[in-house]
Amino acid sequence: MKIMNLEGKLLGNRYEMIEKIGNGGMSTVYKAIDKVLKRNVAVKILRDEFTTDEEFIKRFEAEAQSAARLADANIVSIYDVGVDGNLYYIVMELIQGKTLKEIIVKERGPLPWKWSVNVAIQIASALEMAHKNNIVHRDIKPHNIIITEDGIAKVTDFGIAKAVSNSTITAFGTTIGSVHYFSPEHARGGFTDAKSDLYSLGVVMYEMVTGKVPFDADTPVSVALKHMQEEPEEPIEINPNVPTAINKIIMKALQKDMTLRYQSATEMLRDLKRSLKNPEGDFVEELEYDSTARTQKINLDEYGEIEDKSRSNRNLKGKKEGKFKKFVKKHKALSILVGLILLFSCSLGGTLAFLNLTNPAEVEMPNVVGLSKEEAQKEVENAKLVFEVEKEEYHKEVPEGYVISQSPIYMERFNKVKEGSTVTVVISKGQEKATVPNVKGKEKEEAIALLEEAKLKAEVIEETSKTVKEGFVIGQDTNPETEVLAGDTVKIHVSIGTGIKQVSVVSVIGQDEATARKTLETLGLKVNVVNDEDEAKNNGVVLKQSVDVGKVVEEGTTVTITVNKVAEMKQGTVNVNLKSLLNYTPEKDEEGKEVVEKTKVKITVGSDTIYSETVPKTKTDISATFNAKGNVTIKVYENDILKGTKEINLNLTTTCIFE
Repeated sequence: MKIMNLEGKLLGNRYEMIEKIGNGGMSTVYKAIDKVLKRNVAVKILRDEFTTDEEFIKRFEAEAQSAARLADANIVSIYDVGVDGNLYYIVMELIQGKTLKEIIVKERGPLPWKWSVNVAIQIASALEMAHKNNIVHRDIKPHNIIITEDGIAKVTDFGIAKAVSNSTITAFGTTIGSVHYFSPEHARGGFTDAKSDLYSLGVVMYEMVTGKVPFDADTPVSVALKHMQEEPEEPIEINPNVPTAINKIIMKALQKDMTLRYQSATEMLRDLKRSLKNPEGDFVEELEYDSTARTQKINLDEYGEIEDKSRSNRNLKGKKEGKFKKFVKKHKALSILVGLILLFSCSLGGTLAFLNLTNPAEVEMPNVVGLSKEEAQKEVENAKLVFEVEKEEYHKEVPEGYVISQSPIYMERFNKVKEGSTVTVVISKGQEKATVPNVKGKEKEEAIALLEEAKLKAEVIEETSKTVKEGFVIGQDTNPETEVLAGDTVKIHVSIGTGIKQVSVVSVIGQDEATARKTLETLGLKVNVVNDEDEAKNNGVVLKQSVDVGKVVEEGTTVTITVNKVAEMKQGTVNVNLKSLLNYTPEKDEEGKEVVEKTKVKITVGSDTIYSETVPKTKTDISATFNAKGNVTIKVYENDILKGTKEINLNLTTTCIFE
């Protein structure tokens, strides 16, 4: 069944298909309206070829639901996964923008390296989030990266890619577009993990800065073989404008040996960020083969015994049973590969002619990798061989008490050894534990050293703080004394200070008010003005400031300046209604006439007497003038007895009335 035109159809009784906006190898994409949440979404309808595979559908639903838990600014959000009849669909965030592939094709040549690195940083950030949640994309390519109208890179198709990569996708032709970005292990159908995504990101970066993919050919198979067998031309040879550090980052990501690549998105992200600041820097660590740790040295003695002189210390992660089974399969596959190499050697030059294949004391050596110690010992001893534990070591993938590796290694075709020979094994101690130290209040470098000493990694998150000095740890996400797995990451929050600009205060003393205000405000300080009087200084100049010269304060701090304000001399008037002030009522004589008493009245302004006379107590119009400035105190006396006091500000009023 081919997917019909679904415009106008309502999926899941919720999503109304508006228009078709894309068509890919795995799905058709529609713009739709979510009738429940009243928002536009993108709905991917899986092609019919995939919906007929029950195993794929189960894997697809599980992976899509896992991917839906990813919340990151650089990952296209998955809102819903569902089925309507025979239609399997994913509801996703609707992004306005173009795919990175469209941008590369339109440019027809290299993209600016800074722009390319910024895009790579965002892709690596998305992968970091996914890998920390145990989700591997497995199909990183420009087609699956959308650049929004705001310039944000968003990675899509998490979940679909992994489900499809585990299915027979070549039958549907979906590898044709992807094979240019496959890692060597993916191309050969081997085990893929987070480092495979980083290889693909390296290819994407290569294409961005050169305008071409590192390997191309007429057929997908030829491209896949080149990924496995050939070395790419360095980007800097194609585009001399590519900085040295960027070139090294890309070439490290494109290493065919997974152990020589970046081991995590976090590690690659760190170098990418450094490259923006120091594009010609020599900080990219170039790993080399360690012949004592990575190569299998095989010696064939006169009895045909095959001995592994050095074991591969593989970077195996997780402890789930499924991953453990993959570990076992991988080691059996290695045995077959070595066997084939030996057969090839025989055909070339008969170099194995010295094997004593007719030795009557030969027995078959069992493969005990992945067995418990007890099971392995039983198998070895039943084969009339000697069982010996070489050592025990921690392992993230192999459960405690199980065999990590054996020597001699087991091979399908060459597994004959001399009876009584010793089979040595390495036993897993399980996942190593670590105790989180308390690094709060420590200096950043000391905190990182303490965590590394405890076999943990540190992730530094910079924050502003008004209470913690710059460069010191504010707090940590994992509580001290918590038991975690060795190698886990502990997030520490490090102070970068207040985050507010610091200002050194200058002197404004002696400046006029306007100049002083401008000087301080230019520094980002606030100004408050108060007045004082100093007749020895010019009127209007700054007498003092509240913050000392040279003191460093935060931008926005208020500085109070005291401005000299000398009062002007003014003439004042005092009016006294004596009768009212004294509350005086004259007495009458025998004839009924009023007898008015007289009294002495004195008026003072400050320490100066401005009026002193004997007057009738019925006087209502006593008036006196004076000259003064600013605030003055005026007093009225009767016969040297104080009858009234008033204070006035001559800048506000020049008349004082007593009544």
